[in-house]
Amino acid sequence: MTDILQGWQPAPAGHKHVVSVSLGSSARNAREEVTVLGQPFIIERLGTDGDPKKMAALFQALDGKVDAFGLGGADLYVIADDRRYTFRNVRALVKNAVKTPVLDGSGLKNTLERDAIAQLDPILNWRTQKVLMVSAVDRFGMAEALAEHHADIVFGDIVFGLNLDRPLRSITSLRRVARLVLPVITQLPQDWFYPTGAKQESSVQGSGTKYYAWADVIAGDTHYAKRYAPQDLTGKTILTQTITAADRDWMKARGVRRLITTTPRMGSRNFATNVLEAMFVALSGKREALSGPEYLEFIRQVGFRPEVNEL
Repeated sequence: MTDILQGWQPAPAGHKHVVSVSLGSSARNAREEVTVLGQPFIIERLGTDGDPKKMAALFQALDGKVDAFGLGGADLYVIADDRRYTFRNVRALVKNAVKTPVLDGSGLKNTLERDAIAQLDPILNWRTQKVLMVSAVDRFGMAEALAEHHADIVFGDIVFGLNLDRPLRSITSLRRVARLVLPVITQLPQDWFYPTGAKQESSVQGSGTKYYAWADVIAGDTHYAKRYAPQDLTGKTILTQTITAADRDWMKARGVRRLITTTPRMGSRNFATNVLEAMFVALSGKREALSGPEYLEFIRQVGFRPEVNEL
């Protein structure tokens, strides 16, 4: 761990620097130079291959050296039904970041993704779509927006998270489950129910596979969607956020018809909401998460819209 920053380079003068430290695979690492609202940025992702000690060490080593941290491959908070739940073990991983703010994307999920569903309605006509959200409690804004637009939805939180064939089919049932399970789940290690490290590169089949066949649209986290996906996704639409070239190849190989990302492509890839949230906080000059209206104002200024790709 003594050489944990070996080869790492700070941003050039005049640039703001955002680093997403992720529990995910280092194979997805990236470093891009972009300009947002006239401000040049270095946007960087550092994966730790599921190693929590390395993640904690990176937060400590880079604290004060960058303008904002993103937290990838894990959630610090989950916002569900206007309540915020904190993951105990994740809070411990970021505790040594005392100078640089840490953003996990939860605030932006509740604004940008909710907004994206409304923007996509003229294209998809949600009333006509069958939508599988493999996990919804971590993207409650998207879940509520889909329900408000009258999509036919299966929320797979119990099916995939707890391995019980109990699909949730209404936002009311999702709210009920969130109130019951989130106080318990947030006290457990997150890798018990979210794929980290090498698990992000493999798929497992189970009783939930049939819901992929039923759905027109698979929505939510990229890793979660890939983790439980069958080989045949012919004609499906995937609605997600962070995408690499390898993810696109994976989708094409399985016959996915359309890829929609709620976050825009920056350089060679679509970065996750934690990166964009950190970028907006760095732009604001504040040292903490912004409010929902503040995030929406930045979204409007930058002109972010969902990106639709026919594969």
